[in-house]
Order: sequence, then C-alpha cells, then structure tokens
Amino acid sequence: MSGSPAPPAASRVELQRSLPPIIAGLSTLGPFAIDTYLPAFGSIGADLAASPLQVQQTLTAYIAPFAIMALWHGAVSDALGRRRVVMAGLLAFAVASLGAALATSIEMLWFWRAVQGAVAGVGMTVGRAVVRDVADGPAAQRMLSQTTMMFALAPAIAPVIGGWLHALAGWRAVFIFLSVVALLLALFCWRFLPETLPPERRQSLRPKAIAQGYAMMAAHGPFVRLAAALGFNFAGFFLYVLAAPEFLVRTLGVPTTGFAWLFLPCIAGTMLGAFASSRLAGRLLPIATIRIGYAIMFASVGLNLLLSWLLDPPRVPWITLPLMGYNIGMALAMAPLQVMLLDMFDQRRGMASSGMAFAQSSGNALVAGAVAPLLWHAAPTMALGSLAALSCGALLFAWQMRWANRTAARP
Repeated sequence: MSGSPAPPAASRVELQRSLPPIIAGLSTLGPFAIDTYLPAFGSIGADLAASPLQVQQTLTAYIAPFAIMALWHGAVSDALGRRRVVMAGLLAFAVASLGAALATSIEMLWFWRAVQGAVAGVGMTVGRAVVRDVADGPAAQRMLSQTTMMFALAPAIAPVIGGWLHALAGWRAVFIFLSVVALLLALFCWRFLPETLPPERRQSLRPKAIAQGYAMMAAHGPFVRLAAALGFNFAGFFLYVLAAPEFLVRTLGVPTTGFAWLFLPCIAGTMLGAFASSRLAGRLLPIATIRIGYAIMFASVGLNLLLSWLLDPPRVPWITLPLMGYNIGMALAMAPLQVMLLDMFDQRRGMASSGMAFAQSSGNALVAGAVAPLLWHAAPTMALGSLAALSCGALLFAWQMRWANRTAARP
C-alpha cells in the first residue's frame, strides 16, 4: 500500500517527543481496570454473596467486550479522527466505573464491568495508531518502546493502590478511583492530545467499507500469524495476572496487600525490555530483536518450571521472579512486532491496531474464563500454561518468517 501524506518534519519530531507520555497514560486504563480491584476479590464475594468463580467471571465480563469492541475503536478512529474517539471512550469509562461502585449484586457488577470493557481499549488501540500517524520505522519502534516503559508502571502501581484502597475504604472505593482516573485522563487529553489524522486521510464509516477492510485483514495470512503470536506472547505472562487473586493468596499464601511480589518483577522486566528495544531500534534488524526476545522468554519459562518443581511448598519471590525475565523478552519483541503489523495496513492503521488488540484481548478472555481457573491451584501447572502460550507464539512467528523467506525467494 502507498504511504500517506506526512506532517512537516519539525512537527513530526516535536510530536514524537511529546506523545509517548500521553499514549502511555491512555494505555493505563486497561490494566488499571483489571489489576486495581484484584486484591478486593474476597470482599466483593462476601458483600455480593458470590462464589470465587462468580467473582472471577467479572474479569471475563470485562475482557470479552474489550476484545469485541477493540475491533471497532480503531476503525471508528480511522473515520472520525483519533481525538474525539478517545475523549468519548474516557467519559463512558468514568460512568461505567461509577455504576460498578454502586452495584448491589454480582449480576449488576458483571454488567458494569462489561460496559467498562467495551470502552477501556480505546486508549491503547487508538494510541498505537497515533504513533504510526507521526512516526515510521525505527522512530515508531522507539516511540512504542518508550510508551511501553511508561505504561509498564500501571500494572505495578494498580494492585498496590487497589490493596490499600480496599483496606482503607472497601472495594467500592476502587471503582470510584477508576472513575476519577478516567476523568483526569479525559481532561489531560482535552488539553494536550492533538488530532493526528487529518480529514483527507480518513476512511469511510459505511458498514460495507468497514466489512471489506476487516475481510481483507482477516484474509491476510502474515497479519493473522503475527497478531496471534503477539497475543500468545502476552498470554504467557498475563495468565499470572488473571490468576493472581487465587494463585498468590491461596496457593502461595501472599496477603491481599502483597501483590507487589508478582507485579514488581513483571513491571521491572517490561521496562528493561522496552528500554532495550528502544536502544536497539535502527541498530539491529527488527527480526533479530524479536528472536532475542523469544530466546529470553524461553530461558525464563524454563527456569520457572524448574523452580516450580523443586520448591515444596512454592513461595515468593522464587516463583514470581522468573517472570521478570519473561517480561524482558516480551517487551523486547513487542514494539518491532507492532510496527510490522501496523505497516501491513498503512491506510487503515486504526483498523490494524484494532486487529492486534482483538487478538490479544480475545486470548485474555479465554485465559480468564477457562484456562486460569484450571491452572491456578499449583505453581507447576501455571508454568506449563505459560510455556504452552509462549510455544504457540513462537511457532506462529517461525511460520511467518519461513513464509516470508520463501516468498522473497520466488522469481
């Protein structure tokens, strides 16, 4: 596909410096909505007369609409512009969070969590498209890596804040906090987020045009393989996040204020990997960076399996520390994979970003609803689940590289 008209060089450079903190802030909403209320699972169940499995399904109620609506956020932003879609999503999320805070039954909480999930992906999905609107190649990889470094703090801070809010004011205070965060982000974006998609580059919002775009994307083998690989890589780590209330508290015996045992190593790894990816942009080929990332992830999963089998009983920090290495490799590979995917549809970057978000979040929904409850009872089964997800991602990436090499070799 041919490229799109670019803003003046001076404007692009200025935006490349100012946008990463904004995009990182927008991307925090998704992990905050998942991680902040994890320490309150026990209180939610007691207050709403719900079983642990019913409370766990509040994650599924959030992630499934997140996955479905992720397909629309980017496409709508391709037609209406990035800024207005982001603002509408933030305000809707604030309202849904207040609804969750006022829930009087587990069914009502499921409903408001579903509304949260339907709009929470706006920042992350549209943010990636904004990056590709203003940057190309190594510059885009650096921006996405810088965004990941700043965004990585959210999952580390969220459960700690949630644990203390829950201890001080109860689980409803957590959702009030999420509403305030969304309103502050809306105010921040209203003041500082520019519109990066000019009218002449926008796409039609007609159902037929959107359907044709998604049909083209779904039939594009390289895109499907790399998007699925990205999703599986993330699932290998996110399994631990989704299982945290049961795995940390019941299996490992960590108190509800001790979620940092899991999140701090993971976030430190994400920040280190994203920093390395940013430094390697333009110095090492993206394919080589991705391969190094996979090597680090497999080494970390191997160590995790070994420690899980040797330690009896399993305990922190040894069971959670290998996740730091996994996240280093995952973050190292993430930005170049995202740039490769966005470059496949440079006229519909929002839709391409939606496709990535759908692959990742639909996998997360499956893990939350079906996989995590089967594995969270023991450390070895959790490590095996992580290995299975990583292996699927690596096989898809290898399949794509083999296809690309064979295609390039044809006369």
